Amino acid sequence: MRRSEASSRLGCVAAAAVVALGVASCNREEKEAPPPVRYVRTVTVEAPRQAPDLAFTGHIEAQDQASLAFRIGGRMAERLVGVGASVKEGEIVARLDPENELNDLRSAQAALTAAQGDLRKAENQFQRQSHLLDRHITTQADFEAAQQALTAARAQVDAAQARVRSAEDVVGFTTLTADAPGIVTRVGAEPSEVVTAGRMIVQLARREGRDAVFEIPADLVRQLTPGMPVRVALTGEAGAEATGRVREIAPQADPVTRTFRIRVGLTDPTPAFRLGAAVSGSIRAGASGAITIPATALTQRDQATGAWVVDPKNLTVSLRKLDVASADPAAVRIAKGLDIGDIVVTAGAGLLREGQRVRLIGAEPR
Repeated sequence: MRRSEASSRLGCVAAAAVVALGVASCNREEKEAPPPVRYVRTVTVEAPRQAPDLAFTGHIEAQDQASLAFRIGGRMAERLVGVGASVKEGEIVARLDPENELNDLRSAQAALTAAQGDLRKAENQFQRQSHLLDRHITTQADFEAAQQALTAARAQVDAAQARVRSAEDVVGFTTLTADAPGIVTRVGAEPSEVVTAGRMIVQLARREGRDAVFEIPADLVRQLTPGMPVRVALTGEAGAEATGRVREIAPQADPVTRTFRIRVGLTDPTPAFRLGAAVSGSIRAGASGAITIPATALTQRDQATGAWVVDPKNLTVSLRKLDVASADPAAVRIAKGLDIGDIVVTAGAGLLREGQRVRLIGAEPR
């Protein structure tokens, strides 16, 4: 009976060992089984293409424009210049009726004269009190009162003089002069009109410098930078060209046209580039300088950005680390990491492993 029990136990142990060996063999076969071949979609990396030249139209403006206005309000008595007039520095362009301002000046001068009379009276009184105090004829209180009256009279004279100077300045504000030589491009008021302070009376274009002004769509503005060279040509005049550089780019689009205004400072323009003349500008574009691939090709792995590259001989993939120059929802510009002719996976990258065999659905040149 004991022999049969021992034999039974040995049989159970042997059966368990056979089962364990079978399970281990199955696991080994599963581990050694090659990964399945994945279907992927790819693109072939091509050299950067030549970008098209940028072209736009605009007009000529003065590089520096000033709107001349009165610093005070009143009735404009005369305007001495019109549109197209050339003015010199310091030349009078308009005048206000100065009668009210002159009356204020006369009143201030009269107040100054009265204050000066009070000052002389206070000085004489102070001198008398000083002599009497030396002879012990007057009291200390009377002397101090005369001294205080003299101080107050001097203060009144100072205040009156300040009012006179202020009134003289206001009278000067009734005359509008040009602060630099230029050409009148606009007028904002006519004689006999009542104008407010700060209202534009004459717009003056400085003689120094010319700008070509363009309205640029948003997609073109992204390609412009300050200082970029621009070739400017007069519309309808063959051979009339000038060079310039982007001097100013508007930070905000026009609320109506949704375009951005740029100003191109011209270098030594010919006299033919008159104010308001229609011009065309062009910027010769070069190669983009960076490889472009679809945004779906990017893969994030261990906080690094890369893409799966296919070996054309073995049809296996390897993860290539990339330096991204710029990206948008559709395409990515690669600064470093890819070469011309590389085959990059664009669809199916999420299921790939290093060295896995793939089958290409299609390779689209890009």
